[in-house]
Amino acid sequence: MTTFIDSHAHLADPAFDADREAVIERAVLTGASAIVCIGESLDAATRAAGIATAHPGRCFFTAGVHPHDAVGFDAGRDLAAIRQHVGGGAVAIGECGLDYHYDHSPRDRQRAAFGGQLELARELNRAVVVHTREAEDDTMSMVREAAAAGVRGVLHCYTGSASLAEVAFEGGWYVSFSGIVTFRKWTDDALLRLVPEDRLLVESDSPYLAPVPHRGARNEPAWVTFTLARLAAARGTDAATLGPVTAANTRRLFGLA
Repeated sequence: MTTFIDSHAHLADPAFDADREAVIERAVLTGASAIVCIGESLDAATRAAGIATAHPGRCFFTAGVHPHDAVGFDAGRDLAAIRQHVGGGAVAIGECGLDYHYDHSPRDRQRAAFGGQLELARELNRAVVVHTREAEDDTMSMVREAAAAGVRGVLHCYTGSASLAEVAFEGGWYVSFSGIVTFRKWTDDALLRLVPEDRLLVESDSPYLAPVPHRGARNEPAWVTFTLARLAAARGTDAATLGPVTAANTRRLFGLA
């Protein structure tokens, strides 16, 4: 059995309301030593905190405001709420970042929300979980500046350029891959090999992006094994070897006990 940590799962999503406990149990039986439950909104963070409380040492949680919701971001209110979640055990700030593909929020509001959360991560010495899509230049600039200030984080569900990844590595950041790397349309195995071994994470991003052979179904943390196998093959190793490495990286980034 391959040991791994799902570094990014939306277990608080209503898609899991009917069988969340069974989903967690399947992940454990498949080799998951931990799951990081993402609080991509303040409401989701509250639900994720409850999941972590119910599964101590197995599930952990984060708190942040997603770029899709940046239009409603209020720095005073929302940063105070995230701060409170960190005081309650959140291991990271996010999912936050920039999304210029959908542009659900104006770009200036996205940058303001992202910048505020990066600054809070610096102040509280917490890692940051970053979503970036079609926003390479601004992400590169903000990650470089944050890293110089001592902020560490992960570019999650990464599909970006080698250049942005290199900026992340130079700043001591991590890159995480999801089930997208198993899709037929994925062709950038050079990117999978580019990531230094000590900067590599894996994730489900469940309930989204189920890997082949489950593409189209509701995703779940147990299926990280398919992503891990694909990643290991591209890097010329095996999942049994790579899984514990990515798990150790996840524990180091988030300070998991």
